[in-house]
Amino acid sequence: MYRRLSAILFPVMTLLFIGSIYWGYQEHQEKNSILIKAENQYQRAFHDLTYHVAQLHRQLGNTLAVNAASQGYHRKGLVNVWRLTSEAQNEINQLPLTLLPFNRTEEFLSRIANFSYKTSVRDLTKHPLTQDEYKTLKTLYANSKQISNDLLQVQDKVLANNLRWMDVETALASEKSNRDNTIIDGFQTVDKKVSEYPEINWGPSVASMYQKRTVKMLGGKQMSPEDIRKAAARFLKINDTNSIQVTENGAGTEYASYSATVQGPNTDNPIQLDFTQKGGQLIWYVNPRDVGEPKLNAEEARDKATEFLDSRGYPGMKSVNFDQYDNTAVFTMVGTQNGVLIFPEKMTVKVAMDNGDIVGLQAADYVFDHRKRKIPKPKLSPSAARAALNPDFKARSEQLALIENDLGEEALCYEFVGRINGGMYRLYINAETGVEEFIEQTPE
Repeated sequence: MYRRLSAILFPVMTLLFIGSIYWGYQEHQEKNSILIKAENQYQRAFHDLTYHVAQLHRQLGNTLAVNAASQGYHRKGLVNVWRLTSEAQNEINQLPLTLLPFNRTEEFLSRIANFSYKTSVRDLTKHPLTQDEYKTLKTLYANSKQISNDLLQVQDKVLANNLRWMDVETALASEKSNRDNTIIDGFQTVDKKVSEYPEINWGPSVASMYQKRTVKMLGGKQMSPEDIRKAAARFLKINDTNSIQVTENGAGTEYASYSATVQGPNTDNPIQLDFTQKGGQLIWYVNPRDVGEPKLNAEEARDKATEFLDSRGYPGMKSVNFDQYDNTAVFTMVGTQNGVLIFPEKMTVKVAMDNGDIVGLQAADYVFDHRKRKIPKPKLSPSAARAALNPDFKARSEQLALIENDLGEEALCYEFVGRINGGMYRLYINAETGVEEFIEQTPE
């Protein structure tokens, strides 16, 4: 009996053994194939990065080499600098550097990209490069040479010693590793040198992009928890302030704020509000209740949003955009001054379409940008601005609007809403120069 059983089981076990070996071999081959593909991807990104940084240095030199009156070539050169820098940033993002401090170099490339883009998009025939901008370009030329040379040294070592990027990924992922790796050391050296560069005058348009918003920028007095409790009660229109719990966030920091929490009447999830410590201004509000089937249309929901803002001390806000998600309507509202739309003063309002309750409000942009502005009179008439439109654009409405242009500057424009290409668009024509500042497609 045992002999018969073994005669049956032995071939079966042999087949299973052979099958397991074959399966393991296949798994090993597939794993190796994935590792080879990943290594090839890393190698391609690294060598492309080295090439594009070298080309960036060369393009900066070319831009500096031409005559100061060659605005056309300056524009072309700066556009190429922006393109090459963007490609270098993309290649850095493809490398396994998430655990490696390389942020100084990434920020440096980001500022080069923004500087070259914002300089090239302006009319250089009217506003040529300034002496400060020439000085900045010369500094970038020298710094990019240093970065390029350091990357080329790393590249030489990679090629000479057949170094693998998969080893870099393993070294970075291992907490026990001392990170003794030629590639890692090379990138750390690059980043350390970049961090030691003297401060560069990037100009106001680029510097403003990296200016952090903090509550220190706001006016008003420092608020106490009791002040916030009263402010939350006024906003929610309730009398019982004892039901409102206030906690302090980021005590002693530039982001200090208060969070107010109150239990809603029809939900287990509490209503939450955040206020700035300085001035006690509302940053955001959320009432996370379940929303039933819609009973309001978009126009009725917009009226509810406007009515709510009027009653909470935000008069004159106008809806400029609308989306609908999960039975709620989300409106982008902007401020107005003397009939002009003020786009920097924007907030987002979320309306429950079952009964019109406001279940969410994001007001950070409004908090930091709301102020009385001196709005200039438009130099162009509406008909002159309309003449700058595409002849196929069928304008339905027009209005003056203050927007932030590509240079980070506020610009007074004529806003034209109309149809072209089978869709609805908003076009913004500068009310002083007639230049098209911005265009966006909007929901029907």
